[in-house]
Amino acid sequence: MSLAKDDGSVGIDLRLLRAAVDATGEAILITTAELDEPGPVIVYANPAFTRLSGYDASEVVGRSPRFLQGEATDRAALAPMRAALAVGEAFQGEALNYRKDGSTYTVEWLVTPVRDGDSRITHWVSAQRDVTGRRAFEDRQALMVRELHHRVKNTLATVQAVLNATMRSSVTMAEFSRAFGGRIVSLARTHALITEDEAQVASFEGLLRAELDPYDEGGRITLEGARLKLPSEIAVPVSMALHELTTNALRHGALAHPGGRVVVTWKVEDTPEGPWLAWIWNEHDGPPPTLPTREGFGTRLLNKILTAQVAAEVDIAYDADGLRIAVRLPLGRR
Repeated sequence: MSLAKDDGSVGIDLRLLRAAVDATGEAILITTAELDEPGPVIVYANPAFTRLSGYDASEVVGRSPRFLQGEATDRAALAPMRAALAVGEAFQGEALNYRKDGSTYTVEWLVTPVRDGDSRITHWVSAQRDVTGRRAFEDRQALMVRELHHRVKNTLATVQAVLNATMRSSVTMAEFSRAFGGRIVSLARTHALITEDEAQVASFEGLLRAELDPYDEGGRITLEGARLKLPSEIAVPVSMALHELTTNALRHGALAHPGGRVVVTWKVEDTPEGPWLAWIWNEHDGPPPTLPTREGFGTRLLNKILTAQVAAEVDIAYDADGLRIAVRLPLGRR
């Protein structure tokens, strides 16, 4: 049998059309026209559909396509489809379906009516495509945009706080320019580390090395601890604290002396409330530490910003051998 064209000439053989539908990579379902229960009923499923769903054609023919839906299927998303089909219109949309093995996939479908010579709908043809990967990517992109928006707001607030604090703690414009510029560069470097990671986290050791590696001459810097990733909301205030400690060590502490050393050790402690990061910044063989005559931005950051933003516990000791700072902060519940 072949199809006749409008001009009366012979069209494509139906066997060729069937072969084309069987060979296409798009999943195709053909159902009866009735929309009310128990219809519509599947009358044809091509091989691409069986590969997509895991069902053999013999397992789906005679059943309603609704059997592919499940608990996680959003029923509200199906309402527009039914409304469109009820008035004989084509419909394009997405839904969550279930495979034979119970796994889910997001299907994008285009449902179109098949009409007879009297324009009555006799069947529906549904072309379906698995868009699970695309949807996951789009959802991930949307999440990253939301996180970026949140981070930008936090960053602007942080820059404002740094600006105000630096102005209060600086005596001269030269001191302000040097301190503020260094803090902004450190903040930008941390954000670059976070952005480069797909999970939007930063290595604690990476934050340390970003600050201390330029001054590691002759083994002056020792870093010892487990591999640890910090989420952005923890990484940013921690990196600012590390920058202040490094700057202080260069100007007044161990790194200001040729023989001075900085040793940083850290570990993750298990507690009933969840894991905590415990790290110690220890300076050795530098000039004798002296008590600060005024509270600078670095001290305020350690005592207030770390405490307020990440609920850290900070202990500052001016030992005879050098400055020693111990910090503990929660990493979040398991």
